[in-house]
Amino acid sequence: MINTDKIIIVGDRVLVKPEENLNKTNSGLYLPPGVYEKERVQGGYVIKVGPGYPIGMPAEDDEPWKENKSTRYIPLQAKQGDFALFLRKDAIEVEIEKQKFVIVNHSAILLLYRDDELLS
Repeated sequence: MINTDKIIIVGDRVLVKPEENLNKTNSGLYLPPGVYEKERVQGGYVIKVGPGYPIGMPAEDDEPWKENKSTRYIPLQAKQGDFALFLRKDAIEVEIEKQKFVIVNHSAILLLYRDDELLS
């Protein structure tokens, strides 16, 4: 596995390691690349999650640029280790250290499966 310390995911995006063996059916038949590349939904494991949706500064500040306030975020539901089912058309494929990953907006995730027993 790669070292994710150097990877910074921005905003409401999620880094996902796509599920392998998508080119094989349950009965063991191999599918040509054109068939599985046209699938609408794909699954994979969440590797890293962005900070979330930024929250605007309060309107009561008369001159907000004078103070150095840190940005606050609404956190995302996805967590590292979750299995995510997402819309493939909204995924952006990237290669990091010769491994394929996808970056997905949190809004493109349809389902998260979290097994806390595996993580503890």
